[in-house]
Amino acid sequence: QRMDALYEQVRLLVNFFLPSMKLLEKTREGARVRKTYDTPRTPYQRVLASPDVSQEDKDRLTAVYDTLNPAEITRNIKKLQAELRSRKVRFLNEATKTPK
Repeated sequence: QRMDALYEQVRLLVNFFLPSMKLLEKTREGARVRKTYDTPRTPYQRVLASPDVSQEDKDRLTAVYDTLNPAEITRNIKKLQAELRSRKVRFLNEATKTPK
C-alpha cells in the first residue's frame, strides 16, 4: 500500500513538474556522435502540444494539473519514504532477534 502511494506521488511529480530533454537525432561524424535534443519539457507539456491527443483528454489532464502542488507532493514523497524506512528497520530488527 505504501509503495503504491509512493509511486502515485512520484508519477505526479515526474509527469507534471519535472522537465526532460528528448533526443531528436544522432549523427555520426567519424568516431564522434553528435546528439541533438529537444527543448526540455514535462510529459504533461508534451501531451498538451501533441495533435494526436483529444481535447477532452487534454482538458482532463489540465483539471488534474490545476489541483496539484509540487511542494506538497514532495513533502508526501519524503513522508512516505520515511515510513518505508522505519518499517524496514523494524522488520530487520525483528528478523535479527534470536529466538528464546
